[in-house]
Amino acid sequence: MENKNPTLERRSTYRHGDLRRALLEAGIQLARSGGPEAVVLREATRRAGVVPNAAYRHYASQRELLQAVRSASLSILAIAIEKELSALREGEHPADFARASLRAVGTGYMKFAQAEPGLFRTAFAVPDDLYGAAVPEKAGNSGLNPLQLLGLALDRFVDAGILPRGQRQGAEYLAWSAVHGLSMLIIEGPLHRLNQQQREIVQQRLLDMVEKGLA
Repeated sequence: MENKNPTLERRSTYRHGDLRRALLEAGIQLARSGGPEAVVLREATRRAGVVPNAAYRHYASQRELLQAVRSASLSILAIAIEKELSALREGEHPADFARASLRAVGTGYMKFAQAEPGLFRTAFAVPDDLYGAAVPEKAGNSGLNPLQLLGLALDRFVDAGILPRGQRQGAEYLAWSAVHGLSMLIIEGPLHRLNQQQREIVQQRLLDMVEKGLA
């Protein structure tokens, strides 16, 4: 999957004054291969080519590094969703565009979960409020994080007259729960054995269900 997020750049050593970024990149690679449990500060320092004590000026604990990697994972997920959204073309029918937007968000989310299960699990490893003010470390190129991108798609549902305004509040949590639950069942649950065609069928039916449930 093509990704322009600068935190994905790999390097074996760090340039002077750039240790924090080198540690973050090492943490991302650890999460990619092993999920949140693999994000260990000592291993990140080893990969960055420095002694463990050098890391503490930037990340005082393993939890701090995990939080930073988690934020980066959310940003990468947001960019994956934006890639799906960028393929859409807004036409004359706002309702059609609204429906396509919602499906693009769900599709990007589930594709990312299967392509990057380690980062996906890390993105949601620690409780967090994703619906507050925009945080650049957790956002895609649009400045929005994944939940905010979903919220924007649902706002289009309201503007297009598909979703009554009185039912808008909290709708993102219902849609999010559905796509997240299916993603987890596929990447590490009983649906893991489905082949690609079966996965796509189940995913499309889920998106149909979410759309009809909101209308």
